[in-house]
Parts: sequence; structure tokens; C-alpha cells
Amino acid sequence: MGVAAAKDHSFGRPLSAAIAREFRGALDFTLVPTDKPCRLFIYGTLLPGERDHALLAAAELLGPAQSEPRFQLVELNVYAALIPDGAVAVHGELYAVDLQTRRAIDVARQVPILFQRETIRLADGTDAETYLMTPDQVRGKRRLAHGDWRKRFAPPVERRAGGAFVNWTRTRFDK
Repeated sequence: MGVAAAKDHSFGRPLSAAIAREFRGALDFTLVPTDKPCRLFIYGTLLPGERDHALLAAAELLGPAQSEPRFQLVELNVYAALIPDGAVAVHGELYAVDLQTRRAIDVARQVPILFQRETIRLADGTDAETYLMTPDQVRGKRRLAHGDWRKRFAPPVERRAGGAFVNWTRTRFDK
């Protein structure tokens, strides 16, 4: 039923033009969020070059960022998890995302079932939202002591000079 055909059902008369304009105005709305964008700290598969970075296509890069040294970065096979139980400053990037983009990332991260979105303090003293897991969820998984997802394939520890036997064992098959 169009606005022109709308009738005041109590009396069977057409609605006045003023009421029709108000009625039309009440229906003319969009579901686009108008709130300010939020600051989102990313650290794993949302980084550029990683598999989920396309979710940030509409976001604005604010620059590289680092968390306060209160976290641990954990490798969970193909994705990373940040847990608030540690002493590592995690490396990542800071983005300004709108609520629609944040909602899409929430769905991909299965918030609040798998990840929880919480506000954390960054190394520069500002706050940003990020995705966290609990220590129980990542029990037994590899911690990245350097706190950088891009360096996850680097050797976990640096080789140190050893004694004569250690040097011999390292080079015995190089011949």
C-alpha cells in the first residue's frame, strides 16, 4: 500500500498530506552505522599478506603498533591467538574500522564463542580493541617469544657457540 493510498483506518479517510510526509520520512532510513570508527589492533592472520586481510578492505591503516608487554602470542596452526597471560609486547598494526567491518571480523573470529573482543593498552599508551583468547584455550600450543606473527617460521632460539663436541655434531653431515 503506497503513501498516497494510505487511509486512516478508524474513519476510512485518506491521511492528510502532513501525516503522509511524516509516515514517508519514518520509513526512509538506512541500516548504515553512523558511529565513529573504532581502533582495532591486529596481530595475526588479519595482517597484510595473510589469509584474512581482505576483511579489512574498507578499513584505514593507522600504522604499525605494539601492545604493552603483558601478552603472549600463540600459534594455533593456521592462525594466531593473543592471550593476556605473559610478558611479551606483540607486534601488529592499528586500523580504524567501521562497525560493519568490525561485525564481519567478529563473525569470522566467532566472537564470543572462540575469541573475545576486548580493549587493550598499546605501547604508546593509547587503547584499542583486539581479539583475545584465554590461556586454557591455547594450552599446549607454541608460544612465539618474539611476539611477531610474521617471524613465526624463524628458528625459536638463536644458535650459541658450544663446545668442541657441539660444534662437531653440527657440522658432521656437512661434508
